[in-house]
Amino acid sequence: MPVRICFVCLGNICRSPTAEGVMEALVAESDLTAEIEIASAGTSAWHVGQRADSRSREVARQRGIELTSLSCQFRQKDFASFDYILAMDKDNLRALASLAPNNVERAKVQLLRDFDPDSPPGSRVPDPYYGGPNGFEDVLDLCTQACRHLLLTIRKEHGF
Repeated sequence: MPVRICFVCLGNICRSPTAEGVMEALVAESDLTAEIEIASAGTSAWHVGQRADSRSREVARQRGIELTSLSCQFRQKDFASFDYILAMDKDNLRALASLAPNNVERAKVQLLRDFDPDSPPGSRVPDPYYGGPNGFEDVLDLCTQACRHLLLTIRKEHGF
């Protein structure tokens, strides 16, 4: 069975689809698409069915990454489908932890940037939604750095 990852932010239109697209590109570049499946979701249902924010899509596209997913809400039943559930900030981490049906599922929930050894523990991926265009660039940079280290961790843990 493939390793399954879900990136989670609040609305699933900026940060988590960016992390999903970055990870998909890294996994494809490593020829591991059969071994690793990637998804994203939001803790809220505000944007269900919508594409990623146009600013996120444009910044990603400029770096050769396509953000193609549609927003969905993370539900309690989704815990059973994923090996890694990666929150973008502590608010979403707490929301996911409180939604987990048990300690085994709760243990799957981590902050994405905790995989980046250059980030202080507990670092967040800031929400760029109400900021300027540089925020979307910053999110892409932070997700790229963390996802590179996440992929290294998965390769080590699963022998890929």
